[in-house]
Amino acid sequence: MSGKNDDIGAGEPGMSDKRRDNGGSGGPADGGKQRDASKRDDAATAGDTTRDDMVAPDEAAGNGPTAAGPSASGETPDPGDAGESAKPDDTDESAKPDDTDAPADATRPLIVSAETAAGKTGPETTADETTADETAEQDDSATAGDPATPDGEAGSKDAPKPHLMPPGESAADDPAATVADGGVPAVPAAKAAPDGKNNRPNRGGRYARRAAYVLGVLVLLPIIGFVIVYLMTPIPNSTQPAAKAQQSVFYYSDNKTVIARSGSFDRRPVQLKEVPGQVRDAVISAENRSFYSDSGVSMRGSARAVWATLTGGSMQGGSTITQQMVRNYYSGLSQQRTAGRKLKEIMIALKVSREKDKSWILQQYLNTIYFGRDAYGIESAAQAYYNKDVGNLTAAEGAYLAAAIQVPSYAGDLSINGAQAYMQARWRYVVNGMVQMRTISPQQAATMKFPSPERQKHKSIFAGDKGYMVSQAKAELRRMGYTDNQINMGGLKVRTTFDKNLMDDAKQAVEGNIPAGTSTKVMTGLVSIDPSTGEINAFYGGKDYLDQAFNTAFDAKVQAGSGFKPYVLAAALDDGESLNTYVDGSSPQTFAGTEIQNDRDENFGEVNLVTATQDSINTAYINLGQKVGLDKVITTAEKAGIPAAQLEPHKDAATLPLGVADVSVEQQAAGYATFASEGVYHAPHVLKSVTDRDGKVQKPAETGKRAFSTTVARDATYAMQKVVDDGTGVNAGLPDRNAAGKTGTTSSGKQLWFNGFIPQMAASVGIFRSDNKPLTISGYSAYGGDLPAKIWRSYMVEADQDLPVKSFGSPSVYTGGSGRPTFGPVLPRPHPTSTLGRPIPRPIPPTHRPPPTPPTVPPPVPPQPVPPPTGAPVRNQSDGYPDMPG
Repeated sequence: MSGKNDDIGAGEPGMSDKRRDNGGSGGPADGGKQRDASKRDDAATAGDTTRDDMVAPDEAAGNGPTAAGPSASGETPDPGDAGESAKPDDTDESAKPDDTDAPADATRPLIVSAETAAGKTGPETTADETTADETAEQDDSATAGDPATPDGEAGSKDAPKPHLMPPGESAADDPAATVADGGVPAVPAAKAAPDGKNNRPNRGGRYARRAAYVLGVLVLLPIIGFVIVYLMTPIPNSTQPAAKAQQSVFYYSDNKTVIARSGSFDRRPVQLKEVPGQVRDAVISAENRSFYSDSGVSMRGSARAVWATLTGGSMQGGSTITQQMVRNYYSGLSQQRTAGRKLKEIMIALKVSREKDKSWILQQYLNTIYFGRDAYGIESAAQAYYNKDVGNLTAAEGAYLAAAIQVPSYAGDLSINGAQAYMQARWRYVVNGMVQMRTISPQQAATMKFPSPERQKHKSIFAGDKGYMVSQAKAELRRMGYTDNQINMGGLKVRTTFDKNLMDDAKQAVEGNIPAGTSTKVMTGLVSIDPSTGEINAFYGGKDYLDQAFNTAFDAKVQAGSGFKPYVLAAALDDGESLNTYVDGSSPQTFAGTEIQNDRDENFGEVNLVTATQDSINTAYINLGQKVGLDKVITTAEKAGIPAAQLEPHKDAATLPLGVADVSVEQQAAGYATFASEGVYHAPHVLKSVTDRDGKVQKPAETGKRAFSTTVARDATYAMQKVVDDGTGVNAGLPDRNAAGKTGTTSSGKQLWFNGFIPQMAASVGIFRSDNKPLTISGYSAYGGDLPAKIWRSYMVEADQDLPVKSFGSPSVYTGGSGRPTFGPVLPRPHPTSTLGRPIPRPIPPTHRPPPTPPTVPPPVPPQPVPPPTGAPVRNQSDGYPDMPG
C-alpha cells in the first residue's frame, strides 16, 4: 500500500495539497504519458519490483534525486536509481570501527578457578582472565542492551559466536536462559564478586521483552483481523443498473395526488478515450490527485470518516476515486453512513485497485458520478451544463464539472445565495491543482476564464407551478439532511403541505386580478399558512417555472413598508403600553435631522394606537418606536420570524417602524400567523412527512415558540381589525367573517403589500418590480390597500369556504379610532362596492385641526351599538414614506 496516498481527493478551495505523485511532481504537460504509465503500473502485481510507481525509501522521505520531479524527458525514473547512498558498499567508512572483526580471544572459554568460585581472590588473577561478575554483565548487556540482536548475538553479519558455560555450571544456571522464567540465576561467582557486591541480573531486559510480546499481540491482532476481513470480502459480481434506481414521488397534502416524480436523471455512458485528457485531469485534481499511484484507498481519510460516524460527529470526506466508484457502481453497497459500510467499501476498493486497471476504474467513475442538474455521468453533465458533447469540452469547462462533483446543488444553480462566489473559488482550486500536477502550464491557467454554464433546461414535468412546489420541497429535504442522490434516486415518498385546491385558488386570485398587458417585470407573490402548525398550504411564486425559476413567494426580499408596524405595536403592548396610549401623529416632524411626513402631509395630532394603526400614521409610529426602544422592536420582530440578519442593518434607524428592512412574502405570512395563533410562532415549512424505501417515516418538528402573550396578540389583532373595517385595508373585508390585517406601501409605490388573517389562516400578498422601479399598474393606484388587498380578498373568499366562522379573542379594551371607545366586537365588513375596487382618494389639503392636548382618560360616550359598515371606503388611506437609509 503506497505511503503517498492522500487523505481525500477533493477538498475545500484553498486547502494545501498534501499529496505527492511520483515524488511531488505531476505527469507531463499533456497528461498522456502519465495515464499510459499508470496503465502499465496497475497491470503489475503488488510484489513486482519493476513497477514504475514503486517509491524508494529516500524518495518517500523527499531526499532522493527524484524528489524534484521527473527527468526532462518526462519518463518515470527507475526506482533502482533512486540513490546510491542506500547501498552497503557506499557506507561511510568514518562510521565504522577500525577493525570490525572480533578480538582474537573473543571465543576463548572463560575459565574460573575454584578459588574464584568460592569467593576468593588473589594476585594470581591475570588481566586477560574475565571474572564471573564481568561475565554476568556481558551476558546481560548482550541480551538487553543490543537493539539489533534479539538474542544477545553479535551485531555483525557473521555467525553467532558459541556461548560457553563456566566450569561447574549447567545450562539451567545460565542467567540468559533463566531470565524468561522470572527465576534468579544461581551463579556462585555472582554471589562472591571481587568487589564484595551481590550483583543481580538486569530485570529491565525481562520487562522489555514482556512488553514487546504484549505490543506484538496488540499489533498483530488488528493486522490478522484486517487480512481475514479482506479475504472474506469478495468483489460484488453485479453492478447497480439504472433500472434499479427508484424515483422519488412528491404528493399534495392528501398524500394521494401526485405533484411530480423526481429522478428523471440522464446517464449516457462513454468510453474513457472519448473524454479529453484535460477533463480527466480536472476530475483527478478535484477528487484524488494521487489516483494513478495510490492503492485505491485513503486510509487516513477513511479512518477519519469512520471515527466521525462512530462518534456522531460531522461527516468527513475520506473517499478516493476508487472508493467512490465502488460505492456507486457495485451492488450490495448502500449509501448509509455507517462504519460497517465504510469498511466493506475499503476492502472492495483495495481488491478492485489490484485487479482492475486504473483506466477502467476512472471510466466507471466518470459514467456514474452525479454532477447536478439531474446529470449522472460526464457526458450527461456536458449536455446539461454546456449543451455539447464531452469531447468538445474545454479544459476550463472540464474544471467546472469537476468542481461540481462535491457541490452539485450550487453548481447547478448559481442564483443561490453565495453559489457564484463559492463555485469560482472551487473552480480555481481545481485549476491550480492541474498546474501542480503539471497537466497544464501556469500560462495556460492564467488565460483560463470561469466558464459560467448555460441556463438549465427544465423538463416539462416542472411546467406551471409544479416546478415551484418540487424545488421548494427539495430545498427543505436538503435542510433535513437528504442528499441529491437520495432525493433523485432514493425512492422517497414526499408528502408536502400544499393543498391542490388552495394552490389553484392562489393562482386564480393573482392572475385573475393582474390586468392584461402588465409588464413582465411586475412580480407578485402570495403565501398562505396554517397558523396552528406553520404549514404552508398554498403559494403563488410565478406563472411558469420553466419561464421563471425565481420564486417570488420565497426568494424575493423587498422592503416591508407599513406591513412592519404590527411588530412595533406588539413590542409597545408587550412593554406595558395599551391601545389607549397616545402618540403624536402630527405632520411633518423631524427625526434625526430628517423631516418625515404622513401621506399627503395629513396632520392627525395626538392619536391612540388603534387610530395610528387603522390610518397607518407614519409619524405616530416613529414616535412609538422611539418611546418603546428600537431594540425591543427588533427583538419582537425576530420572535415573529424575521431573521436578525435582515434587521441588523437598520437597528439604529428612526425609520425602522416604517418598514425599511427587507422581508419575503413567506416571512410576512409567518409573522402575521403569529398574531392569528395568539402569540405563538410556528416556523413555516412545506413538508408533512418523508418515507424512505424501507418504510421509515420522518416528520419535521412542529414545535411552536411563544413570541408574545395572548393579551398582546389579541389587542394587536383588534387594532388590525380596524384596518380592514374602517382603515387603509377596507378592500380586504370579507363578506361573512371578521378579518384583520395591515397594508404596506413604500415610497413612490415601489413595493405594495397586504398582510392579513382570520383565526384559521394567514396570508400575505406582495407586489414589486424586478428592477425596483415604482409600480404602474393600469386601473390601480400605488397603494397596498388597493390591488394587493383585492388579491388577498379574492383568495380568502375561496379559501375559507370549508372553514367554520370563528371570532377573534376579545381584547383587553375596546377602543375606537381617534380615541372613541366602542362597546362590542368589530363586525365584519362586506365586500366594497366601489367601481374600480380601490379606495377613493382623500383631499390633498390637510383636513385635521392642530393636535389637541391628549386627555388623560378618553371622554366617555353613551353606550351605543356599532352601526353596520356601509361597504364603501371614505378616503384613500395610505402609509407612504420617503426612502430612508437604514
